[in-house]
Amino acid sequence: MPVTIGAKESTFADPLGLLTDCHRRIERFLAVLRTVAEQNSGGPLTPEHATALEAALNYFRDAAPKHHADEEQDLFPQLRALDRPETEALFRRMAELEQQHRAAALCHAELDSLGRRWLAENHLSEPDAARFKDRIAALDSLYPAHIAHEESEVFPFARAALSDNAKQILGRHMAERRGAPFEAAWRGES
Repeated sequence: MPVTIGAKESTFADPLGLLTDCHRRIERFLAVLRTVAEQNSGGPLTPEHATALEAALNYFRDAAPKHHADEEQDLFPQLRALDRPETEALFRRMAELEQQHRAAALCHAELDSLGRRWLAENHLSEPDAARFKDRIAALDSLYPAHIAHEESEVFPFARAALSDNAKQILGRHMAERRGAPFEAAWRGES
């Protein structure tokens, strides 16, 4: 099962596009976890499945928290700073999204623990395999609506309401969070 992350379509010059690209990676890596769980049911992993499982676990351990931070530490505060009447409903939605981030982080922490054990021991007990699938099901229930709300409500509003300077600051902070050079990305070079 080859792990294809997909071509990086956006740069830090388009931070909202990059956040959307992150959603596609979340969907793909969640599908990887689901496929490995369904095809192996906690049993021995093929080398291909072990590689795919480790890549998905690494993504959710390392990259997904940065995505949440991009939104919670930069994007959402920038939107909250816009004192506009139409933002009240959006603010309520952002509070819900932040709660969902916390719920997803708890699921991912448990998946990481179980998945690392699976990789180390090449099997999971029946209860642990069931719990692994249960945590994936919880994320399958959470992510589609979460992503849809961000992409249909929050991101379009941000595109229209934030100044170019605010978007540049968002992109710069996203690059810094990843240890990536911002200026090259801003010019479309990385």
